[in-house]
Amino acid sequence: MGTRGRAIVGMDVEKLLELLNKAFADEWLAYYQYWLGAKLAKGPMKDAVIAELTQHAADELRHADMLTIRIIQLGGTPVLKPEDWTKYSNCGYDAPADPFVQKLLEQNIKGEQCAIGVYKALTDLTVNKDPVTYNMALQILQDEVAHEEDLQSLQEDLETVMKQK
Repeated sequence: MGTRGRAIVGMDVEKLLELLNKAFADEWLAYYQYWLGAKLAKGPMKDAVIAELTQHAADELRHADMLTIRIIQLGGTPVLKPEDWTKYSNCGYDAPADPFVQKLLEQNIKGEQCAIGVYKALTDLTVNKDPVTYNMALQILQDEVAHEEDLQSLQEDLETVMKQK
């Protein structure tokens, strides 16, 4: 833990660590949801959906890494047990029980929309109080907004393909 790095945070660090751990749990669940969905996907445009889900899974894992580093910098400990991820999560986990691409896209769009809300709140909370966390949250927010747009574009393309059949 960097003592000066923690000292510059102009807010309750323990509360911030709690929020960062909740986001950390979200990212691991999102990673697994994307990763597993990419393995199970079936239906029209399957290859395009698999490619997008695989890329998003990698991004979510990178986000979890960023959050881990920030949690440790602030003197905290990331959620240690995977079984605790759903307990701490803001956004939950939608198991890809129905592997049809349309259902997978719907589930992941819902997850991205939740993540956008989480990171918007985190940027609002940390702006002018914790520049390091703010910049990290802003970067993740930008990714989540791009993910939502990517998935919605695929969803629109899929709807066009399905209407033509």
